Amino acid sequence: MVKAIEWFEDADGPAVRIIDQTVLPAIEVYLDLRTVDQLVDAIARLAVRGAPALGAAGGYGVVLAERQGTAEGWSADRLDAEIERVALARPTAVNLAWGARRVDAVRREGSGDTLAEAHRIAEQDEAANRDLSRAGADWLLERIGKRPLRALTHCNTGALATTAWGTAYGVLKELHARGALEFVYVDETRPLLQGTRLTSWELAKDGIPHVVEVDGAASSTILRGLVDFAVIGADRIAANGDTANKIGSVAVALAAHRAGIPFLVAAPLSTVDATLASGDLIEIEERDENEVLAFGGTQMSAPGVRGFNPAFDVTPHDLISGIVTEHGVVEPTVTQPAFA
Repeated sequence: MVKAIEWFEDADGPAVRIIDQTVLPAIEVYLDLRTVDQLVDAIARLAVRGAPALGAAGGYGVVLAERQGTAEGWSADRLDAEIERVALARPTAVNLAWGARRVDAVRREGSGDTLAEAHRIAEQDEAANRDLSRAGADWLLERIGKRPLRALTHCNTGALATTAWGTAYGVLKELHARGALEFVYVDETRPLLQGTRLTSWELAKDGIPHVVEVDGAASSTILRGLVDFAVIGADRIAANGDTANKIGSVAVALAAHRAGIPFLVAAPLSTVDATLASGDLIEIEERDENEVLAFGGTQMSAPGVRGFNPAFDVTPHDLISGIVTEHGVVEPTVTQPAFA
């Protein structure tokens, strides 16, 4: 199984080792990030991405800052500032700040080994992913009479987006292992094509039949009856069950609601932000307009045209059939999720 992120040490010192997701699937290359600057840059440009993987990045980032600060003689204020840079490198995915805060609490209290705590985040994430995948597969098979099932997914939620296994992708993988998955429609995921480049790459490695479709085809695919359920991940879930995920997710939810098929959100409990009453309070990251206006370094729009590039949208909880975490499935359309 590919490792999106892990801690690494050699003669050159400590590093956060990641697979560079900006060059997949053409090239499989690993980067050893040895400074806070390098880690923050990798997070910002999506070399490492996915809410659970960012939780690990936040945790390991604190350890990296500690080690760099010791080597370079940083003041306490400088160390605090560098850790905050890691925590806030991307605003929408709550796991990043959650991981950094969790390990930083150990550092501040002097109550334990920060590296051991960061490792625990990674280990617990893999265990949570496997648990939620089994729960999600059970829930779907109980509610959909026919099998094997045809699925649609949006963005990338596999091992590349986590510390191991996957969230929404993990549900697909669990169904495949049970012989209960026939086919997957993979949305390309504009503007950076995580579906085309990453999810399809993982599905091919796992031998799961699939096709890639443009994002604009997803609603039609669902309404034509070609899909039995849709499953996505999440970058932040509000207390009422409103869910932020990669831009385009809410269109999938609307189509699934109209077609009367399950729309499942899969994420570890660490993705729930109970401090936010609803999705209206989730900060939506807006990225560089050139990700929309240019492709492969070539300008695609007319001169002077501006771009609008929100990285996420928020799906209202009443469009979500179920939210699966490692603790099971809650159904927002039946009862309010107990996330408060």
